[in-house]
Amino acid sequence: MKYLSLDYGSKTVGVAVSDATGTVVRELEIIRREKEKALRRTCARIEEIVVNEGADVIVIGFPLNMDGSAGERAEKAKAFGEMVARRTGLPVRFQDERLTTTEAEEIMDEENLRSRRDRKARVDSAAAAVILGDFLNSVENTQR
Repeated sequence: MKYLSLDYGSKTVGVAVSDATGTVVRELEIIRREKEKALRRTCARIEEIVVNEGADVIVIGFPLNMDGSAGERAEKAKAFGEMVARRTGLPVRFQDERLTTTEAEEIMDEENLRSRRDRKARVDSAAAAVILGDFLNSVENTQR
């Protein structure tokens, strides 16, 4: 089973994908848009990626508050996920994304990626990879 992960933000969507076994995750790209609600091109690009990568399931980061409650950002992610499910016909799963950007920053530190411009260009796809890794680990643990 191949998974596609999306880190949905107000102006970007970070994208990562797993291999066919669902064990290896790689960053793919960042989809950028001018306005938060301008999602037509974003969804079209996601549809292209689904076809090109042969994705079976889409995992979307679910931005819960630190206390575990769902706020406005979580509601926007949920609505985005419903739109993506309708457009692609694929099942959409949500994964708690608390602290994933922090973890992505730590990964870039370990890789000695110091340039602020390079880090900014990569943080969303790195966060999507962390989200997908967390999801795959949780799926693996529940199937044992």
